[in-house]
Amino acid sequence: MSAKDGDAATGNVAVSGEPDPRVEWAPAEPARKKRHLGLWIGIPVGVVVAGAAAASAFLIAPGTSVAGVPVGFLTPGAAADAIQTRLDETSLALGDGASVSGSDLGATVEGTALADAAFGERPAWNVTQWFGDPVAAEVSIDPIAATDALRAAVPDRYVDPTPASVAFDGTAYVVTPDVAGEGLDLEATRAALQGAFDEGATTADAEPSVTAISSPTTTADAEETAQSLNGMLDGVGFYVGDERTVPVDREVAASWLTVGTAADGSFTISADPAAIQPIVDTLPGLVDRAPANGVVFANAAGRIIDDSEAGQDGRTLETTDGIAAGFAEQLASGDAAYRLPVAVVPVTTDTVVRVLEVDLGEQRLYLKENDVVVDSWLVSTGRPGADTQTGRYTIGWKTPMQNMRGTAADSGVSYVQPNVKWAMYFNGDQAFHGVYWHSNWGNRMSAGCVGMPDSRAAQIYEWAVPGTDVWVHS
Repeated sequence: MSAKDGDAATGNVAVSGEPDPRVEWAPAEPARKKRHLGLWIGIPVGVVVAGAAAASAFLIAPGTSVAGVPVGFLTPGAAADAIQTRLDETSLALGDGASVSGSDLGATVEGTALADAAFGERPAWNVTQWFGDPVAAEVSIDPIAATDALRAAVPDRYVDPTPASVAFDGTAYVVTPDVAGEGLDLEATRAALQGAFDEGATTADAEPSVTAISSPTTTADAEETAQSLNGMLDGVGFYVGDERTVPVDREVAASWLTVGTAADGSFTISADPAAIQPIVDTLPGLVDRAPANGVVFANAAGRIIDDSEAGQDGRTLETTDGIAAGFAEQLASGDAAYRLPVAVVPVTTDTVVRVLEVDLGEQRLYLKENDVVVDSWLVSTGRPGADTQTGRYTIGWKTPMQNMRGTAADSGVSYVQPNVKWAMYFNGDQAFHGVYWHSNWGNRMSAGCVGMPDSRAAQIYEWAVPGTDVWVHS
């Protein structure tokens, strides 16, 4: 439909001669831009929250304290430092303006362990552990540092103890007992510091009582040291093996030693190498010796039956270098036996086989060494019917004197012969022995034994040890 048609229809008459206006669509209003404020705000907040959450994994819960020291929101390492710093700075007022600090007293707690335990039990992320009860922390003090600090702060309240001592009296080491002194009670001082620390106070009044103070150098330690030193003097010397070859006089050895005390009150022993050296210089002449050749005795079977004359090895001291210093070091450690370095010169030992040979036909005794006759004399052997039995035997039982009793094999008559000397039995009741009741040597006169003068019987008694071979033949 046209515009004109429209006007006619509505009854409107156009009075203007202007052309009809141009009809166009108005442009649409631009859409409003959306604002993303939530994103810009949310990201930083998220970062902060994430950071806090991460940090809480390394921090102790807020409201946590160890004794009186707040350690919340601290790492375990920082907490340990804070605990010890607070303890160091806590002070005790002793009156008259005197005071000591925890640092002066050498005070410590197990700070690292306590901080680690607090973190382990109360991490910051665990809100159920926030503002928990204080963690107890036991305070320790160093006895030596505390005593020194307290004495310096209030010297008028101290009487020093007298330490025990050890000294040589010319014969032995003797002890002078310790005497106790007086001073402030260390446990009471520690307890006062503990109380202040637990309460979080940096200063507290303390009135520890005066108590006995023992010397760190005690009578018991002195007695133990004296006993050790006297034991050393009993065996002091220069040894070759287990032999104390060069003994040292007790007074001389004591002159080498100095008995002192260490910082902790214990006894120390030192020795002077220069004082030892003069005796060391004499050692070669006292130790060196030439070998003494010897002899051992065997029987015909080859068994050694007597080595009392085996001789002695020789020896030579290899060097004296370092002996004085080495002995001084040993003495300081409580060892008074210095073993010398020696070279052994071997002994030469001969073996001798001894035989007592009785020739019944000759009525003679032969003493032989390695089949060589070394002595011989006439004897008196058993009568016919009471014969000395032939054979090979060895010396058994020996006695220097006895009353001989028996029954003669030839007559059946019992006899008692008193005070017979130097009897050596070799075959049952047949023996070599001395005869004092006749001197008819070279004739068969006995009840079966081999008789001879007492002097000769004594000779073979010393010459033949048990096990020596005996040979009786016709």
